[in-house]
Amino acid sequence: MRAFLASSIGVACTAALALPLTLNPAPARADRAGSADGGTQSLPLLPLGGGGLDRGAAMSSGAALGVEPRSVRPFSLVGVVWDDASARLGGQVQVRTREAATGAWSAWRDLETLDDDAPDPDSPESARSRQRGGTTPLWVGDSNGVQARVSPRGGSGVLSAQPAGLPSGLRLELVDPGRGPATLTRPLTTDPSSEPSPEPSSETGSDTGSEPAMEEPPADLSASPEAPQADPDAPSAPPEPEPSELTPEPSTAPPLELPEEPPNTSSAHPYTAPRPRIVTRAGWGADEKLREKGHRYTKTVKAAFVHHTVTGNAYSCSQVPSVMRSIYRYHVQSMGWRDFGYNFAVDKCGNIYEGRSGGVAKAVQGAHTRGFNTNSMGIAVLGTYSSKKPAAKAVKAVAKLTAWKLGLFGRNPSGTTHLKSAGGNRFKKGTKAKLRVISGHRDGYNTECPGNALYAKLGTVRSTAARLQGR
Repeated sequence: MRAFLASSIGVACTAALALPLTLNPAPARADRAGSADGGTQSLPLLPLGGGGLDRGAAMSSGAALGVEPRSVRPFSLVGVVWDDASARLGGQVQVRTREAATGAWSAWRDLETLDDDAPDPDSPESARSRQRGGTTPLWVGDSNGVQARVSPRGGSGVLSAQPAGLPSGLRLELVDPGRGPATLTRPLTTDPSSEPSPEPSSETGSDTGSEPAMEEPPADLSASPEAPQADPDAPSAPPEPEPSELTPEPSTAPPLELPEEPPNTSSAHPYTAPRPRIVTRAGWGADEKLREKGHRYTKTVKAAFVHHTVTGNAYSCSQVPSVMRSIYRYHVQSMGWRDFGYNFAVDKCGNIYEGRSGGVAKAVQGAHTRGFNTNSMGIAVLGTYSSKKPAAKAVKAVAKLTAWKLGLFGRNPSGTTHLKSAGGNRFKKGTKAKLRVISGHRDGYNTECPGNALYAKLGTVRSTAARLQGR
């Protein structure tokens, strides 16, 4: 999720202070939806201590922009966006929020630039006029107060009083997830500690805050020049429609969840796995009126990219439907994407959620791995796993999901495949990249995602998924 940019430096959180609220805060843009159904408050970032500078002069002169501490309508997720999706932020974004129940202010927390979980360059979704640049969103729970600041950086990547300037249209997005869905047939699993840890392996990781050992791909998993060649793992199943084609909306109401289902013994592929239980979009309460109509597909699914959402770990699994609705609204309304970016999401209790619409068994094109959204799927583990070890249930859920979905397209979870890059900071456009069938986001893009601790678990995911397929 976080790209390795010169501007990415750590800043220690300061102690929370209950600062007084400003008497005349800047007006917020009206909610895009009624509060009962969720909505987004959009606050412009204004000069902080700018000596009377207007917003444009403050950006060009290097003055910090932000939102003074103030009361706002209830929200649960926060992020920052700007007008030009191709513009670099060139600054450090920090927020602090006030908990609605206690009135306590949080410490300052960093928001990272969201430029690697994105539509492919030159794709129809990327070309949409309303697409914007932004940060990763942060889940903060029920809150009613906020403060934000954007400190510009110089060309060296350090905070500077004389930077090149910040992008135009900077604003703070406060997302209210709205009402929850109807009751599920079976409640969500809500205890992440009820399952024993997985069997020991060569992978390491701990909850102590130290960085675990990283599992790196073999040396031969690198770019090779584009050349006509047969795809060694091309599926025998009929292809899905080309990405340029949009399919119509289904006419029947979807179920709230898809139950566990045995493997399809009539499949043309010899190695299949059971379908795990999946909470559908209807189950987590997606408002289908928000997204762009129709669905966009690719020919097949050759690889699964694993991500972490960097939305923080301060959520309970019973809150995840609200987290999903918040991320969905942020991706569509704040970032300007056509739909939820990831194909699937997994919480720390091992619950699996349908992400982008179009059918869980189909090759739906997502916006999860910039440059490699064609013929792939994206799975996001909700939370931040740079140093915190992911829950065993989450790791197992990713294995079950990849075993089933990759099995539908005849893929070996322990194998490798080739994907053609649409352009990114690791593989140039047109490069034929050799990747693992189950890869971390960092394997296709220079980024820290999915975090060292989660990346270290991908070997376990691959071996478990292969076993579930009967290999």
